[in-house]
Amino acid sequence: MKKRSKKYLEALNKLEKGKAYTKEEAVKLVKETSVSKFTGSVEIAVKLNLDTKKADQQLRGAIVLPSGTGKDKKVLVIAKGDNANKAREAGADYVGDTDMLEKIEKENWFGFDVIIATPDMMPLLGKLGKVLGPKGLMPNPKTGTVTPDVEKAVREVKAGRVEYRTDSFGNIHAVIGNTSFTEEQLLNNLDAFMSNIIRIKPATVKGDYITNITIAATMGPGIKIQVNSFDK
Repeated sequence: MKKRSKKYLEALNKLEKGKAYTKEEAVKLVKETSVSKFTGSVEIAVKLNLDTKKADQQLRGAIVLPSGTGKDKKVLVIAKGDNANKAREAGADYVGDTDMLEKIEKENWFGFDVIIATPDMMPLLGKLGKVLGPKGLMPNPKTGTVTPDVEKAVREVKAGRVEYRTDSFGNIHAVIGNTSFTEEQLLNNLDAFMSNIIRIKPATVKGDYITNITIAATMGPGIKIQVNSFDK
């Protein structure tokens, strides 16, 4: 059994065992139960009643959080010509085409958090699928990272766009801010994220769609949120 720190146990004591809190109570508690010495992330975990063996129940996408994520993501754009210029103007950290792909392949370079690519560059990027895929860096149209509008994509990532996808058990994990955020900022992000998850409910789902919602600060205990906290 994993030995918990004294601070973690003190934080855990602030929670009522088995209780599901309102979303307002939860964002207050997630700040109070942060035990890291640094500004920790606030992550949400949502358990969905999905059969992920069915293609239409494998959810994947992205959302721009109204309060951002609290993290400045490094963006690499793979594009040519006018699209490359637009990407630079939008604030991309790195822009290029074959030169950047060679840098990744030959130098094992990963000094970025997100790759955005124009559709015409995907055949070249596909050759790096075995390298980028396991790291979750492969661009995908479903998350808006394969797009002809690189300018919009870069601005959205810089504004606080987060990607999400279901795992094989129907769980979705995402960062919705950090512990330096106000309760209002966290609540705004939480509402926006859950509204999106509710909106993309597959028509083929039977029974309750959302079965569990938990938020937690880095290294902190999980705080269960009442499922009916959100309008469905």
